[in-house]
Amino acid sequence: GAALVLPLPAALAIFAGLGFGIALPFLLLAYVPALRARLPRPGPWMMRLQRIFAVPMFVTALGLAWLLGQQRGVAGMTVGLGVALLLALLLWWLGARQHRGKAGGLAAVVAALGLLAGGIALLPTKAPAASSAEASGTVPFDEARLAALRAQRKPVFLYFTADWCLTCKANEAAAIDRPETSAAFEKAGVTVMVGDWTNADPAITRFLEEQGRSGVPLYLWYAPGREAQTLPQILTPATLTALVR
Repeated sequence: GAALVLPLPAALAIFAGLGFGIALPFLLLAYVPALRARLPRPGPWMMRLQRIFAVPMFVTALGLAWLLGQQRGVAGMTVGLGVALLLALLLWWLGARQHRGKAGGLAAVVAALGLLAGGIALLPTKAPAASSAEASGTVPFDEARLAALRAQRKPVFLYFTADWCLTCKANEAAAIDRPETSAAFEKAGVTVMVGDWTNADPAITRFLEEQGRSGVPLYLWYAPGREAQTLPQILTPATLTALVR
């Protein structure tokens, strides 16, 4: 996800690396004949392996549907699931025709493109209204509010996250949202400020660039009267509670 908002050379390097990694097994088989002799013969095991590999693909599809719901609301998720279902039915129809020796590939391609275009047209263009962060003991990111808190010499823990960022979510579950962390911050009067970059908020993008970052996560600790301290990208409860000791 972060690669999509990086500068073009960095994004191309990331996607080129991913492509090379995916192609590497096939390249090895093509250029090392001895490896081809070790391949198992075709048989029923291929169908079993196909079903096994289908499980993580289904899980990935569910995760992408959830992410679409986070970015475009229930309406967006419904459109996405509807288009996916229609595409699945289209592929089933095409497979049945091919099994009977009939054509239909061109019609399927045209129909698939039409479904995708229709889905994009129906997809909501605005993100759903964000729920109030203050209800969960945090405040949404605001540079003016951050400056005011620092002027009052209050400690601030500021972090930037996104729903598509696995590292962010892992740190939140393992460290930031832990009871011991919340208790320590509350006792020390720490204001926890959250910048949600799921939909690439321009204000957050500018702030990240000012900090020399092009993506999330980013964790900053503002001790009273001091400049920001950049914390590691992998957090533990001990890392955070040590800030207020």
